[in-house]
Amino acid sequence: MYLDLFRLKELPFRLSPDPQFLYLSKHHARAKAYMESTVWFTDGFVVLTGEIGSGKTTLVETFLHELDKDVVVAQINQTQVSPIAFLQSVLVQFGFAPFKMRKAELLATLTQFLVEQYAAGRKVLLVVDEAQNLSNRVLEEIRLLSGVETTKDKTLRIILAGQPELLAKLNSPELVQLAQRIRLRFHLTPLAKNDVYAYIDHRLQVAGADGRTIFSEDAKMLVARYTGGIPRLINTLCDTSMMGAFAIEKDHVDAADVQNAVDELQWVEYGTPTNRLPIVQVGLPVLRHVSPETVLGRVWVTTEGRTVAEKELRPGRTIIGRTPENDMQIDSKYVSRHHCQLTVTADGTLLEDLNSTNGIYMQGRRVRRHLLADGDVIQIGRHELHYTDERHVRTRPGVEATAVAVDPAATGPQEALNAPRVSPGT
Repeated sequence: MYLDLFRLKELPFRLSPDPQFLYLSKHHARAKAYMESTVWFTDGFVVLTGEIGSGKTTLVETFLHELDKDVVVAQINQTQVSPIAFLQSVLVQFGFAPFKMRKAELLATLTQFLVEQYAAGRKVLLVVDEAQNLSNRVLEEIRLLSGVETTKDKTLRIILAGQPELLAKLNSPELVQLAQRIRLRFHLTPLAKNDVYAYIDHRLQVAGADGRTIFSEDAKMLVARYTGGIPRLINTLCDTSMMGAFAIEKDHVDAADVQNAVDELQWVEYGTPTNRLPIVQVGLPVLRHVSPETVLGRVWVTTEGRTVAEKELRPGRTIIGRTPENDMQIDSKYVSRHHCQLTVTADGTLLEDLNSTNGIYMQGRRVRRHLLADGDVIQIGRHELHYTDERHVRTRPGVEATAVAVDPAATGPQEALNAPRVSPGT
């Protein structure tokens, strides 16, 4: 690698959420202070949101790393679970083996544990990451757990962290009781231009730069322009730029190296119109009014002729990547932590690359975004993602024709698919 050439002790722009490399902008410092307040106050939830790549996971890991020993923590990252599976996951974090327990036993065990910890002078904290994927039923279980209390105090502190969809979910009429218990909400925004510069310098110093200038001002300016201040994108672009400089034996990175990296990654300037989904006629029936539970498509992942994962697609967003917190996991070193996403609407399914290292390919050609058609096969590293569309009537040999129910009121001209682009998170 390039460590020797740049005289660094470790890689400065890894995508893993290492607390040692956390850069605390004013915004991130305030979010961290909100989480810290949870340890001292037990009168409600703290909700932290931010786009993919905004630094939520690194911030949470840093916060947990700095907790006192008298704080007992349950950290939940897998959130597409049933209420019983969620309660079991919490108990497992607390050292129990609850897999044969019924729901009443799960709740009784949790309640007894919380009361015992309170009596022993210990604080209990539940941190749920990727909380936007929690069902309303699981969120209701969390609300009920927050009500476990002694005569003086509540016994459980709760932090919910997730993408912006979490706020919309918490504001829904079905969860009004939960929303009333939220004491603090904070939304992480991208880094400002000056913070991007400071972020790059900070990570290089932690990695052993020792005050040396490795990225020129022009190089930092280009990084800010093409990443929009999203920490994960900054890491990806800076690392690729350093690899490019290393290839020609340069011990510094200038604007030309960053531009070469941009070209190699096939990026465009962050926030330009080309970063948004263009108006596309989908060619499908208008299904604007569909239930959130309606299955609109299916995907399955294969490698070497065997299926390793499959998922039904309902309205919303599905994140695919290497780590367990994704909606669909592909455990491979050729797959980025958050590799790509599927945005499913009534009118179509859009596949988007989340600025992954190795990209996504259709018929041997790398694509940034692609409106999927029934039968499409997408190459992700050494795996293939197969897609079938369930929106329209299909008649196949030996298969009965089926259709998705359409609201009779949903008439009029076909709407274009116009979902916002989502940037990846750290």
